[in-house]
Amino acid sequence: MRKFLIDTDTASDDAVAMCMALRHPDIEVVGFTVVAGNVPLDQAVQNALYTVELCGAQTPVFVGAAAPLARDLETAQNVHGQDGMGDIGLDLQGRTPESGWAPQFIVDTIRENPGEITLVAIGPLSNIAEALEREPALPELVRELVIMGGTVEEPGNVSPLAEANFWNDPHAADAVLGADWPATVVGLDVTHRIMLDDEHLAHLRDAAGATGELIWQSSRFYIDFYARRANSARRECAMHDAAAVAHVVLPESFEHVSGAARVVPDGIAIGQLALDRKGHDYPEPHWKGRPSVAACLGVDAERVRALFLDTIVGHHRR
Repeated sequence: MRKFLIDTDTASDDAVAMCMALRHPDIEVVGFTVVAGNVPLDQAVQNALYTVELCGAQTPVFVGAAAPLARDLETAQNVHGQDGMGDIGLDLQGRTPESGWAPQFIVDTIRENPGEITLVAIGPLSNIAEALEREPALPELVRELVIMGGTVEEPGNVSPLAEANFWNDPHAADAVLGADWPATVVGLDVTHRIMLDDEHLAHLRDAAGATGELIWQSSRFYIDFYARRANSARRECAMHDAAAVAHVVLPESFEHVSGAARVVPDGIAIGQLALDRKGHDYPEPHWKGRPSVAACLGVDAERVRALFLDTIVGHHRR
C-alpha cells in the first residue's frame, strides 16, 4: 500500500485524479492539501471536500496558500467554470476543512513517515515551496515527488512555452525543482497524449455510479473549452492530473529524460520549464549545481488510460 499526500487546486480535472487515488486498491491517501490555482482558494477547498465526501472517504483536507509566492493569482475559471467543477449546480459550500495549515501538514506528515510518503502535486507548487522552506530536509525524507506541471517539447497551454501550474507560480516551481528530491515531472509532453473522449466518459457515467456521474457532468464545460480552443468537433479532454497518479502506479509506462531544471520567473517565457538535457559546461551558469529532475517525454497512453478507467469502474463493482 503506497501512502499518498496530494496537493491540489481542485477543479474538475483534479477531482478526477483525487477519485482515482481514493479508488485505487493499492493507494492510501493520508491527506489532501489545497492551493489556489484553477479557482480561488476557498472554492478549491470546498471542491476538495465535496470530492472526498462523494467518494465516501474520511481523508483530511487542509487549507494552504491563497496566492503564488511573488505574483498575482490567475485562475482558470474560463476552463473549468466559475465553481471549477463545470457549473453543474453541485452543492459546493459549507463543508469544514481541518484546522491546520497545509504546508505544515506536509512537513509533519513526511517527518512522521520518513521514506514512506509519495507527494503528488497537481496544482501550482506554492504549498510545496512553503513546506520546503520550513523543512529543507523534506527531499531526503519523502519517498518520491511527482509533479503534474511543465512541458519540455510540447507547446504550452497558457503560452507557447508554459504549462499552467508552473506559470501560475513560477517562483515556487523553480524553488522546488532546485531541491534534490527524487522528483518526476509529468507534463504536457505526455498528458496531451492521454485523451479521454465522450465514449470513455460515458462509460464511466454508466458503469461507475455517483463517481462516474460526477466525472461525466463536470467534464462537459471542460470538453467544451477544448473543442472551442481547437476549433474542432472532437469531444475530448486531456487526462492531466490523473496521469501523475498513474505514474506512481505504472512508472514503466512512461519514458523519461533527466537534467537540471529551471522555471523562468518572468518575461515572455514566464513559467517555462527549461531542462538541461545535455549537461554541457555552458557559459550561462544558471543550471550549474542544480539537481537532476526526471521529466516524462513518452507514454503508453492506452495502458495509462485503461488503468484510470479500470480503477474508477472496478471500485464501483467491488
